[in-house]
Amino acid sequence: MPLSGCGYNDFQRLDEATKASWSEVLNQYQRRADLIPNIVATVKGEANFEQETLTKVIEARSKATSIQATPELINDPEAFNKFQQAQGELSGALSRLLVVTENYPNLKANQGFQDLRIQLEGTENRITVARNRYIESVQSYNVLARSFPTNLTAMVFSYKPKASFTVQNEAQISAPPTVDFGNK
Repeated sequence: MPLSGCGYNDFQRLDEATKASWSEVLNQYQRRADLIPNIVATVKGEANFEQETLTKVIEARSKATSIQATPELINDPEAFNKFQQAQGELSGALSRLLVVTENYPNLKANQGFQDLRIQLEGTENRITVARNRYIESVQSYNVLARSFPTNLTAMVFSYKPKASFTVQNEAQISAPPTVDFGNK
């Protein structure tokens, strides 16, 4: 079989595409991590702000940025899962922080905080877009790795399927929500 028909070049192209899309995910996560110290500093200026909420954000950021995010991470399902969990914890901590800030009129009126909040929301949207592009590139790569006859090339050259993002609380979100319109 000639190399042109075995999918080898397709593996090279799609492997590079997944690396490029993964780099964009990391770029957006880094952008978010860089915004957090400014947000925390601004929120600390509010005298009565809940210290526990800030501590959780700082700890989650520290954990998320401590994981070495290398291109090889996408080929290690266990490391990829830990990275994904740490980023999820940071997203949750930031969400709680932004909800709690609604109780502080001085923060709501602080233009610097509002600008940071808008930047953070924009970054979260960019993360979603980057993750979606990564998921699409992984799907293309994995289909090639599992389809015949290119799966034979995958076996010969050790092209294993790549990990993709998953939902941490899949069981919870699969259950229909409870809705109660009862009068109280």
